[in-house]
Amino acid sequence: MAVEQTYIMLKPDCVQRGLMGEVISRIEKKGFKIVKAQMMNLGEDILREHYAHVADKPFFPEMLAYMTSGPVLAMIVEGDNAVKGMRILMGATKYEEAAAGTIRGDYATSTTNNIIHGSDSVENAQIEIQRFFG
Repeated sequence: MAVEQTYIMLKPDCVQRGLMGEVISRIEKKGFKIVKAQMMNLGEDILREHYAHVADKPFFPEMLAYMTSGPVLAMIVEGDNAVKGMRILMGATKYEEAAAGTIRGDYATSTTNNIIHGSDSVENAQIEIQRFFG
């Protein structure tokens, strides 16, 4: 198995609803290690860069407002096949498709308010880690 690092972000609804401890516990119980974590408030510039692939979509203004509504917890998570493993643990992005037992399946209240972000590839993980941690 390949030890990888991935970028994970607990979104504003996770922080506001007091679910950080539960989500972190699930990550650690799965065998992943949080090697760095930082609370931060995200500005429009970094969000436009991070979400450039959907910046032209009609839902982008709502997503931007949501992502600037409060702090997030940015994390570097490490472990065997961390990118794929975290994607499975998180569940589908669309909350109505997220299976029970996944983080989104259990806690998301909408596709916008879906608790957590995780890199979708090793390459994007490296880009996102650099973007948020320098």
